[in-house]
Amino acid sequence: MSAKLTVVRSGALTTVQDSGRHGHAHLGVPRSGSLDAPAMTLANRLLGNDPGAAVLETTLTGCALRPDRGVTVVVGGAPCPVTVDGRPVAWGAPVRVPADAVLNVGTATAGVRSYVAVAGGIATEPVLGSRSTDLLSGLGPAPVRDGDVLPLGAPARQPALPFAAPWPAPPAALVLPLRPGPRADWFTPAALRTLTSATYRVSPHSNRIGLRTEGPALERRSAGELPSEGMVLGAVQVPPDGRPVVFLHDHPTTGGYPVIGVVVETALARAAQACAGTPVRFTPG
Repeated sequence: MSAKLTVVRSGALTTVQDSGRHGHAHLGVPRSGSLDAPAMTLANRLLGNDPGAAVLETTLTGCALRPDRGVTVVVGGAPCPVTVDGRPVAWGAPVRVPADAVLNVGTATAGVRSYVAVAGGIATEPVLGSRSTDLLSGLGPAPVRDGDVLPLGAPARQPALPFAAPWPAPPAALVLPLRPGPRADWFTPAALRTLTSATYRVSPHSNRIGLRTEGPALERRSAGELPSEGMVLGAVQVPPDGRPVVFLHDHPTTGGYPVIGVVVETALARAAQACAGTPVRFTPG
């Protein structure tokens, strides 16, 4: 019988995430999955897991877990204090957690999202090929709550990475390479210049659906309305208030606000770790 984790403290928002649901946008199902995929991948590789094995993604305040038998874990992503039964242990490296001990993942000291990987991976039931929680559609397991019991898979036999590995620091400033969007012609030339020259800031209203920004409004050339059209990961949509919104992994697959540009996907992991107030610059990419 495989090990299980009991959730002692669920934190502000903790969800199960893996590499996501690819190939279902035509059915209205977004990709979902880990917002900081490199952090998830590195944590899994330090344990010898499949790189896309399901992990727990915490938001700002971490979580606390109790295994029913000894397990090995890695906590990575946003730096935070980590303890086992109150004793400080390593962040960003494999740690052994004995049966019935409490692993406490503390509040992030930088960044937003920490990742808790366990040898064998989180083994909740997959939906459309993924174990990820999708906050927009409700697919996958519900966000973790106090008292939940999470099954674990069998630990992998493939070699793990060396005990320690370098982790990227959360961004002090966010630079997002931007490609022209399909509705850039809906905006004035001044708006297009503003988008790539002004400094925005990450809004505290950001979430897994989109990174919202605060800053100068972008003026439309056209005041009309669009019929809903397909949306992609990284799309920069401009709602009526004129402040750009960068679509992240739980974004809707259609939308009616004009898309002025698309952020290069490789930059989105840093966006996932940008705290409220972080400066944001869009650069032609």
